[in-house]
Amino acid sequence: MSSEHQLSLFGESNLQASNFDKKELIPTDAKIPIPTGVYADIVELAQHCNQCHRCDLGNTRTHAVIGRGSLKAPIMVVGEAPGQNEDETGLPFVGRAGQLLEKILQSVKLNTEKDVYICNVNKCRPPNNRVPTNEEIEACKPYLLEQIRLVNPKIILLTGATAVKGLIGDKRGITKIRGTWMEWEGRLCMPIFHPSYLLRNPSREVGSPKWLMWQDIQAVRAKYDEIVNNEL
Repeated sequence: MSSEHQLSLFGESNLQASNFDKKELIPTDAKIPIPTGVYADIVELAQHCNQCHRCDLGNTRTHAVIGRGSLKAPIMVVGEAPGQNEDETGLPFVGRAGQLLEKILQSVKLNTEKDVYICNVNKCRPPNNRVPTNEEIEACKPYLLEQIRLVNPKIILLTGATAVKGLIGDKRGITKIRGTWMEWEGRLCMPIFHPSYLLRNPSREVGSPKWLMWQDIQAVRAKYDEIVNNEL
């Protein structure tokens, strides 16, 4: 056997062992947390999410829905869970709510190519688009925490009450806390209305959900500009 062949076999063996060891660090039992820092990048995280069965949602998914947008985004948008369109495409916020979200971001000159990364608390679609259970949220939360670590946003927008509860544990209704800056793990967070809620409430009158969203997204843009200017 040539020395080159021996080296090749040795290299493959090391790689296989390395991958096996890493998988061993990722518990399938939802009661056991996934260690912080176990994923080198979003691609690795996505591969594992598509094999994940830490909760029963893995049994009914078409695709795990990880995220889209800039992997170096200063702003992260966190939703609740995928719907049918998202489950089919593997991308978050691609239905009517996603289209409205894009318009909201574009209204203050923010875009998903360089400014924003979009993801959900849960990576798999709950049957019939129901709200994910507390157990499902907790089983999937380590993936969200790893996404936040890897993208490292300065601002996190939490769309709807489930996203707020899922990340920071605040159980108050979204109408009470939307537009309020909160600090979580050294990052600025703002709860905002979920775009699907705005679709059900189309009025633009003063005080309406759409009007309030316009105030909130302007405040987000102003805070983002303030952070950028302070770093110059």
